[in-house]
Amino acid sequence: MDKSHTADAIDVALLRELVAHPDATNLALSEATGLARNTVRARLARYAQEEALHSFERRIDPAFLGFPLQAFIITTVKQRKLGSVSGTLAEVPEVLQVHGLSGVADLLVHVVARDADDLYRIAGRILAIEGVKRTTTGLVMGELVEYRIAQLIGATAH
Repeated sequence: MDKSHTADAIDVALLRELVAHPDATNLALSEATGLARNTVRARLARYAQEEALHSFERRIDPAFLGFPLQAFIITTVKQRKLGSVSGTLAEVPEVLQVHGLSGVADLLVHVVARDADDLYRIAGRILAIEGVKRTTTGLVMGELVEYRIAQLIGATAH
Protein backbone atom coordinates (compact mmCIF):
# COMPACT_ATOMS: atom_id res chain seq x y z
CA MET A 1 0.00 0.00 0.00
CA ASP A 2 1.16 3.49 -0.80
CA LYS A 3 1.52 5.01 2.65
CA SER A 4 1.65 8.56 1.26
CA HIS A 5 -2.15 8.70 0.97
CA THR A 6 -4.31 8.93 4.06
CA ALA A 7 -8.08 8.97 4.29
CA ASP A 8 -9.91 12.22 3.69
CA ALA A 9 -13.56 13.07 4.42
CA ILE A 10 -14.76 11.35 1.24
CA ASP A 11 -12.86 8.19 2.15
CA VAL A 12 -14.28 8.29 5.68
CA ALA A 13 -17.86 8.48 4.36
CA LEU A 14 -17.27 5.70 1.85
CA LEU A 15 -15.40 3.43 4.27
CA ARG A 16 -18.07 3.84 6.96
CA GLU A 17 -20.67 2.70 4.48
CA LEU A 18 -18.50 -0.23 3.35
CA VAL A 19 -18.06 -1.36 6.97
CA ALA A 20 -21.82 -1.25 7.49
CA HIS A 21 -22.65 -2.81 4.09
CA PRO A 22 -19.59 -4.60 2.65
CA ASP A 23 -21.51 -6.08 -0.27
CA ALA A 24 -23.13 -2.83 -1.39
CA THR A 25 -23.05 -1.97 -5.07
CA ASN A 26 -21.43 1.21 -6.34
CA LEU A 27 -24.90 2.66 -6.88
CA ALA A 28 -25.96 1.84 -3.32
CA LEU A 29 -22.74 3.34 -1.95
CA SER A 30 -23.31 6.45 -4.03
CA GLU A 31 -26.87 6.85 -2.77
CA ALA A 32 -25.97 6.17 0.87
CA THR A 33 -23.05 8.61 0.94
CA GLY A 34 -24.33 11.28 -1.42
CA LEU A 35 -21.21 10.86 -3.55
CA ALA A 36 -21.32 10.70 -7.33
CA ARG A 37 -21.09 7.19 -8.78
CA ASN A 38 -17.90 8.15 -10.63
CA THR A 39 -16.36 9.32 -7.34
CA VAL A 40 -17.27 6.03 -5.67
CA ARG A 41 -15.88 4.04 -8.60
CA ALA A 42 -12.66 6.09 -8.67
CA ARG A 43 -12.11 5.77 -4.92
CA LEU A 44 -12.70 2.00 -4.95
CA ALA A 45 -10.25 1.70 -7.85
CA ARG A 46 -7.68 3.72 -5.90
CA TYR A 47 -8.18 1.51 -2.83
CA ALA A 48 -7.55 -1.54 -5.00
CA GLN A 49 -4.46 -0.01 -6.61
CA GLU A 50 -3.02 1.03 -3.24
CA GLU A 51 -4.07 -2.25 -1.60
CA ALA A 52 -5.93 -0.27 1.05
CA LEU A 53 -8.62 -2.94 1.36
CA HIS A 54 -7.80 -6.51 2.29
CA SER A 55 -9.02 -9.49 0.32
CA PHE A 56 -12.36 -11.24 0.69
CA GLU A 57 -10.34 -14.18 1.99
CA ARG A 58 -10.10 -12.48 5.42
CA ARG A 59 -13.86 -12.78 5.85
CA ILE A 60 -13.94 -16.59 5.73
CA ASP A 61 -14.07 -18.32 9.11
CA PRO A 62 -11.54 -21.20 9.18
CA ALA A 63 -13.95 -23.21 11.38
CA PHE A 64 -16.38 -23.28 8.44
CA LEU A 65 -13.65 -25.07 6.46
CA GLY A 66 -13.09 -27.64 9.22
CA PHE A 67 -10.33 -25.86 11.16
CA PRO A 68 -11.93 -24.82 14.48
CA LEU A 69 -8.69 -24.53 16.49
CA GLN A 70 -6.55 -21.42 16.22
CA ALA A 71 -3.14 -20.88 17.76
CA PHE A 72 -0.26 -18.46 17.70
CA ILE A 73 3.19 -19.94 17.47
CA ILE A 74 5.88 -17.59 18.72
CA THR A 75 9.01 -18.49 16.77
CA THR A 76 12.68 -17.68 17.25
CA VAL A 77 14.76 -17.91 14.08
CA LYS A 78 18.43 -17.75 13.11
CA GLN A 79 18.50 -14.21 11.68
CA ARG A 80 20.23 -15.08 8.43
CA LYS A 81 17.51 -17.68 7.79
CA LEU A 82 14.54 -15.35 8.31
CA GLY A 83 13.73 -15.10 4.59
CA SER A 84 13.88 -18.82 3.92
CA VAL A 85 11.89 -19.63 7.09
CA SER A 86 9.19 -17.15 6.04
CA GLY A 87 9.09 -18.68 2.56
CA THR A 88 8.73 -22.18 3.98
CA LEU A 89 5.98 -21.03 6.36
CA ALA A 90 4.06 -19.66 3.36
CA GLU A 91 3.97 -23.22 2.00
CA VAL A 92 2.18 -24.59 5.09
CA PRO A 93 -1.58 -24.48 4.31
CA GLU A 94 -2.60 -24.10 7.95
CA VAL A 95 -0.50 -20.94 8.37
CA LEU A 96 -2.88 -18.00 8.02
CA GLN A 97 -0.47 -15.16 8.68
CA VAL A 98 3.09 -14.48 9.81
CA HIS A 99 4.21 -11.27 11.50
CA GLY A 100 7.83 -10.26 11.95
CA LEU A 101 8.48 -9.08 15.51
CA SER A 102 11.11 -7.20 17.42
CA GLY A 103 11.90 -8.02 21.00
CA VAL A 104 11.10 -11.36 22.59
CA ALA A 105 10.86 -13.43 19.38
CA ASP A 106 11.21 -13.11 15.63
CA LEU A 107 7.90 -14.33 14.23
CA LEU A 108 4.29 -14.59 15.34
CA VAL A 109 2.71 -17.36 13.29
CA HIS A 110 -1.09 -17.59 13.23
CA VAL A 111 -2.19 -21.15 12.47
CA VAL A 112 -5.39 -23.16 12.36
CA ALA A 113 -5.91 -26.87 13.00
CA ARG A 114 -8.61 -29.51 12.83
CA ASP A 115 -7.95 -30.74 16.39
CA ALA A 116 -5.21 -31.00 19.04
CA ASP A 117 -3.38 -33.78 17.19
CA ASP A 118 -3.38 -31.72 14.02
CA LEU A 119 -2.04 -28.71 15.93
CA TYR A 120 0.74 -30.87 17.34
CA ARG A 121 1.64 -31.96 13.78
CA ILE A 122 1.63 -28.37 12.49
CA ALA A 123 3.73 -27.09 15.40
CA GLY A 124 6.21 -29.92 14.80
CA ARG A 125 6.39 -29.09 11.11
CA ILE A 126 7.20 -25.46 11.95
CA LEU A 127 9.82 -26.46 14.50
CA ALA A 128 11.44 -28.74 11.90
CA ILE A 129 12.01 -25.89 9.43
CA GLU A 130 15.71 -25.26 8.94
CA GLY A 131 16.61 -22.07 10.78
CA VAL A 132 13.87 -22.28 13.41
CA LYS A 133 15.53 -22.37 16.82
CA ARG A 134 12.55 -22.46 19.19
CA THR A 135 8.76 -22.21 19.25
CA THR A 136 6.12 -21.61 21.87
CA THR A 137 2.50 -22.38 21.05
CA GLY A 138 -0.47 -20.58 22.54
CA LEU A 139 -3.94 -21.96 21.84
CA VAL A 140 -6.62 -19.37 21.16
CA MET A 141 -9.30 -19.94 23.81
CA GLY A 142 -11.60 -17.19 22.61
CA GLU A 143 -11.66 -13.90 20.78
CA LEU A 144 -12.20 -11.19 23.37
CA VAL A 145 -12.05 -8.24 20.97
CA GLU A 146 -12.84 -9.03 17.34
CA TYR A 147 -10.83 -7.48 14.54
CA ARG A 148 -12.23 -4.01 14.11
CA ILE A 149 -11.42 -0.85 12.25
CA ALA A 150 -14.60 1.26 12.38
CA GLN A 151 -13.39 3.12 15.48
CA LEU A 152 -10.31 4.27 13.53
CA ILE A 153 -12.47 5.49 10.67
CA GLY A 154 -14.35 7.57 13.24
CA ALA A 155 -11.10 8.90 14.68
CA THR A 156 -9.94 9.86 11.17
CA ALA A 157 -13.02 12.03 10.73
CA HIS A 158 -11.99 14.26 13.65
